[in-house]
Amino acid sequence: MDLKSNPAPLGLMGFGMTTVLLNLHNSGLFSLGTMILAMGIFYGGFAQIFAGIMEYRNGNTFGTTAFCSFGLFWLSLVFLLVFPVLGWGSAPEPMAMASYFVMWGLFTLFMFFGSLKLNRMLQFVLLSLTILFFMLAIGDITGNALFKIITGYEGIICGLSACYGAMAIVLNEVYGRTVLPICPVKSKKSS
Repeated sequence: MDLKSNPAPLGLMGFGMTTVLLNLHNSGLFSLGTMILAMGIFYGGFAQIFAGIMEYRNGNTFGTTAFCSFGLFWLSLVFLLVFPVLGWGSAPEPMAMASYFVMWGLFTLFMFFGSLKLNRMLQFVLLSLTILFFMLAIGDITGNALFKIITGYEGIICGLSACYGAMAIVLNEVYGRTVLPICPVKSKKSS
């Protein structure tokens, strides 16, 4: 028996919930603590890597690349924050963190271009994430506290859009109809 499930909701929800929680911190609502770090390791990190491996088994190169990469992003971000506290190296300088976020922004921009043949929901998630990464880089370069708070709110929107996408896929599949639209891209017929 060949049963295939769709791992995208797991990956999207792992990304979305973790992104919302981190950006609630970035927007100034609470301090960075173990709750965010644990989410970054387990749901943002491991859950997305599991989803990426499942996408690989389903033959989905886009899903494999996206979920494994973003899962490893979350793990690397947590370790960037935790290693200096453990004495395993110094904290990255603001320009180093800005470079880190710029590279992730470029990666996400290319993934956004790949999503142009998929659906509008995923396009929104990846475009808003691209913007978020570049805003995080600008925030680190400038050190502007207000800009960092505004960036946090943009990140909340990005994360919530991924949560919406995850729930849309689950509910649409469970009910066998469109409960929450994700707006698939219509293919153009060749003449």
